[in-house]
Amino acid sequence: MRRLIALVLLGFACSPLLAAECTATVEASDAMQYNVKSITVPKACKSFKVTLKHTGKLPVAAMGHNWVLSHAADKAGVLADGASAGAANSYEKPGDTRIIAHTRLIGGGQSDTATIDVARLKAGEQYAYFCTFPGHAALMNGTLSLGK
Repeated sequence: MRRLIALVLLGFACSPLLAAECTATVEASDAMQYNVKSITVPKACKSFKVTLKHTGKLPVAAMGHNWVLSHAADKAGVLADGASAGAANSYEKPGDTRIIAHTRLIGGGQSDTATIDVARLKAGEQYAYFCTFPGHAALMNGTLSLGK
């Protein structure tokens, strides 16, 4: 009986649901770069958290960064509308339904976390993440995909 219990517990411990890592950390610097260029979200996750850490020293007004996720095809529109929305809105159009998840705009030494509802992601679709601070997305961008 003890062997059976041990085998059952071992099976649960090795289960993909328990093994799935449902978080990622992305660092942004004063050099306008993310340290992660691609993220794969395990399909087993119900939600996925991305923590953005600003490793630089400059304040938000001079070198603010955020992490914004949208479909790749929506990136240009999100950026254009975000620039018009201004710093008070973290360079994101309020209520923009094209934005799947986002952090707030942060300065050096700060961090913030975005939560993605994995049910909103579809296998095979192209997703992009980027910083909406004006001019930053050219260097601060990456791809996100739904894994297995």
